[in-house]
Amino acid sequence: MGKEIERKFLIKELPANLSEYPFRELTQGYLNTDPVVRVRKEDDTYYLTYKGKGFIEKEEYNLPLNEDAFLHLLPKADGNIISKKRYLIPCDPYTIELDVFDKPFAPLIIAEVEFPTLEEAKAFTPPEWFAKDVTGDYHYSNSYLSQK
Repeated sequence: MGKEIERKFLIKELPANLSEYPFRELTQGYLNTDPVVRVRKEDDTYYLTYKGKGFIEKEEYNLPLNEDAFLHLLPKADGNIISKKRYLIPCDPYTIELDVFDKPFAPLIIAEVEFPTLEEAKAFTPPEWFAKDVTGDYHYSNSYLSQK
């Protein structure tokens, strides 16, 4: 995959028409948090991810797994297993990935937007329903949440 360039936001309120957008069911566990090594199930797809350091821009690599490998590795994860629904909301020319977390993190909701360039990420004007930009706040990283 290479570089991931994204910004993260808390939100003021859920979009009124949230149920109209497609979503994915995600379950993930962290085998390591420095560097980040994660296993994830996204609907019926499984993979292992390595993420480098950084907030707005970081290295990220995904390797495919099968279900058996995922089920073998998930119990080896440290801390909490994270489950969430990820809604995909168009925000031309980008897509908002709205993560609605299950217990124990509910009612946490985080919006992420990925960008092709750092310049576009910095120039992005969030929609009105977004609240605080938490891109640089490690407390909102999934790897941090897995340890809480």
